[in-house]
Amino acid sequence: MSIKKISKIQPENFEFTKNNFLEAEKEIKKYPQDRKSSAVLALLYLVQKQNDNWIPLVAIKYVASFLNISYMQVYEVATFYSMFNLSPVGKYFVQLCTTTPCMLRGSKAIIDICKKNISENQNELSKNKLCSWTEVECLGACVNAPVMQINQDYYEDLDKDKAEKIIQDLLEDKLPNPGSAKNRKNTAPEKGKTSLLEAKNAQ
Repeated sequence: MSIKKISKIQPENFEFTKNNFLEAEKEIKKYPQDRKSSAVLALLYLVQKQNDNWIPLVAIKYVASFLNISYMQVYEVATFYSMFNLSPVGKYFVQLCTTTPCMLRGSKAIIDICKKNISENQNELSKNKLCSWTEVECLGACVNAPVMQINQDYYEDLDKDKAEKIIQDLLEDKLPNPGSAKNRKNTAPEKGKTSLLEAKNAQ
């Protein structure tokens, strides 16, 4: 994205809501007074949550002032961690795992669904500006592959039809319930236990 385009989407002001202001102060109190900069990750996370999943430059300056540290210190943190978005990703940010277990269980078909319904390219907003999508490395739920993360929630055990229904709901500004599409509990076997069911054989 060009600097010109970035400047067009940057808001002029940012400040925490009352609740987030109190939450930020609570986070800062977890650290010694001379180490309050350690709360920078928590405060950036609050910014992103408040601002539709992305952190504008003015908010980075706001956090720096809040913690009494330099703008560059906050900017370095915000640009280092991939969980922080520095441009709009939409109200619903879809992160699709394409590492080997998910790939073997059909993540390629879900990529095609994202391209068809959200946008042809990654990190590009849908026409109604509600969604964007991107490929990511392992989300740590390989047993329940294929998996996608929407904002902070996981959607697991997907197939083409279920993934498409989820994406269509997002585009209608509806967030489906997270979890397994097969109603699997955590990472339990899909067809029930297959071992350790019977007592030891009699001697």
